[in-house]
Amino acid sequence: AVATLTHKTPSGRLRASGLSRRELQVLELMVRGLTNMQIAERLTISRATANVHVCSILGKLEVHSRTGAVAVALQNRLVG
Repeated sequence: AVATLTHKTPSGRLRASGLSRRELQVLELMVRGLTNMQIAERLTISRATANVHVCSILGKLEVHSRTGAVAVALQNRLVG
């Protein structure tokens, strides 16, 4: 499934990865090394909501860790 993630346009990234716009925002912040608390503060959401987004991202990208999600994001250019 990961091999099918490469697309260059933002809308293509959304379709290919199955991630929502908000999840892509969260993933971008994960790539930058932010914690769930920092992501929550940056996006003005609760820490619990940030955690839900991160868990959803991990599931959709079929990885078991934040590091795995970041690797998939960078390898497949899901964030810019």
